[in-house]
Amino acid sequence: MNLHSLTIKELRRKLAAKEISSKDIVSDLLARIAAVDPQIHGYLRVNAEDALAQAAQADLDKPLGGIPIAIKDNIAVSGEGCTCASKILENYVSPFDATVIRKLKDAGAVLLGRANMDEFAMGSSTENSAFGRAHNPWNLACIPGGSSGGSAAVVAADEAIAALGTDTGGSIRQPAALCGCVGLKPTYGRVSRYGAVAFASSLDQIGPFTKTVEDAALLMNVISGYDALENTSRPVPVPDFTASLSAGVKGLRVGIPREYFIAGTDPEVQAAVRQAIDWYADHGAEIIDVSLPNTEHAISVYYIVATAEASANLARFDGVRYGRRSPDGTDSINTYSKTREQGFGSEVKRRVILGTYVLSSGYYDAYYNRAQKVRQLLRRDFTEAFKQCDVILTPTSPTAAFKAGEKSDPLSMYLADIFTIAVNLAEVCGISIPCGFTASNLPIGLQLIGSHFDEARLLAAAHAYEQGHSWHTMKPQV
Repeated sequence: MNLHSLTIKELRRKLAAKEISSKDIVSDLLARIAAVDPQIHGYLRVNAEDALAQAAQADLDKPLGGIPIAIKDNIAVSGEGCTCASKILENYVSPFDATVIRKLKDAGAVLLGRANMDEFAMGSSTENSAFGRAHNPWNLACIPGGSSGGSAAVVAADEAIAALGTDTGGSIRQPAALCGCVGLKPTYGRVSRYGAVAFASSLDQIGPFTKTVEDAALLMNVISGYDALENTSRPVPVPDFTASLSAGVKGLRVGIPREYFIAGTDPEVQAAVRQAIDWYADHGAEIIDVSLPNTEHAISVYYIVATAEASANLARFDGVRYGRRSPDGTDSINTYSKTREQGFGSEVKRRVILGTYVLSSGYYDAYYNRAQKVRQLLRRDFTEAFKQCDVILTPTSPTAAFKAGEKSDPLSMYLADIFTIAVNLAEVCGISIPCGFTASNLPIGLQLIGSHFDEARLLAAAHAYEQGHSWHTMKPQV
């Protein structure tokens, strides 16, 4: 039996009936990883002995008892490396668990391995990993998206039952779309960021990659909730996200923003998303035209706010307190400079330099302060739109997966997240689900966006579409 191809729900049913054990699942996954991950490189590390030991002790009565989960390598796990796919943290071992990791452990999950990513979550292709890029399981010549490309790839290739990633400007939803799985970016403050290595603190959010929408709801039940350790966590009640999945879409108001259906989007992507709109209409949803007029400024605002926050957050990696230290330094300042020069990759350096520039004296008001004002306009756009509709429907990515090395200039790469970035700036929730394939058999993603802390309705709208189609059941031939 190919246990690696099953969902959380299916495996939990088999575990409850004592048809299988958690060790059976982990053993099957380890065999799958050994067979396909040399091609995918979705994992940076897998500790087989530890995973089997966890499985042997798993409490199957708990919500995720015995279920193996992959973890993006920028989320702290006590006693394990947390490299952020960067040489500067190559030998760093975390002394504590992130809150989401503690919650997974409390729920009985098995931590399977650490997923590949763009260095410090900066990228849209996982080509920026210091330890080698990840590959898309649907076409090994193509990228899996980023920055959580490894998490998406291992779920799509059945090397994990589910995974956690982080989303700062689309880093869960975009790779989920390109790899053909489900990826949810929760509302900012819904899931604790404590223990996730910060890229841009006002944008980062942890969320799940799964094979189905119901599995995403199951994981959200576990990882959501207020955390006193994290000062942006919100004390908002956490519903049972699985309880309303069968609500259907009759009467649902689906907003279609004209700014997201633009020239430059691949015609096959446009056609698949238009078919999804028709499906919602045919099943009783009300299709409403909405406008998000400040969308055109989202990329500019994001690459000011995110880089400014990255510049501040990454200042802690100096070779003094932890992580790599250059052996070539002649004094403290020289050591600091050489450590960062040798430890950071080119994309991280680019963003730190840009962020330092926009925060510098004489430019702060012209760039960073102005960007924050426009961010407020973007938030207002979504607030006004959600007065007219319940969810907003858009493409997740303007194209399907592109070939590695195809987008060699930074600007073209940054535009890969053009449909996802505004969701982070507005702090609302969004999900990507499969909605078709291109003629070359690459997945296409559909993005649904929900209002603040409205994940339950968002998941119900996504689940209804998923149940009406078979896209999520299709598997790549690795």
